[in-house]
Amino acid sequence: MIAKQKYILVIAVILLQLSTALSAQGMMNKREMMMRHKMDHSMMDHSMQRHHSSMRPGGIPAPYGIMINPLPPSQENIARGAELYQTFCSVCHGKQGKGDGPAGAALKPRPANLTRFIRMPPLSRDSYLIWTISEGGAQFKTGMPPFKATIKEEDRWRIIHFLRTL
Repeated sequence: MIAKQKYILVIAVILLQLSTALSAQGMMNKREMMMRHKMDHSMMDHSMQRHHSSMRPGGIPAPYGIMINPLPPSQENIARGAELYQTFCSVCHGKQGKGDGPAGAALKPRPANLTRFIRMPPLSRDSYLIWTISEGGAQFKTGMPPFKATIKEEDRWRIIHFLRTL
């Protein structure tokens, strides 16, 4: 438990240093810096739980652990993924994936900023993304619903292609 707390503290310090550096360069005002730190910290525990779970041997449960997107990242698949994202995901994650959707404002923790997460290994792996979208966040105490019964697997893969364009 102490190691986990130290890891979270290190991440928080890095985020604060990065925010301070950006602020010093005039790229972020003080209010934006505080809001970013607050949002990142509130999402951190739950995101880190899923991240740590995925890193353990067998961490991403079957059948997701070995899954690779079978669809090509074609314009058609990306466009369909964008439509599906707007229908199912944007209400919480926001139109641009920044975690700022209208329904997400009431959730604790707030929805993930997908524009950042989609570029962070191992969070950007196909297996991690399909697991997250399919199973939701109940085991990590987040408000994300499971979509495996709502969205066909093929369409979940299309959403993943779209997320990579954010």
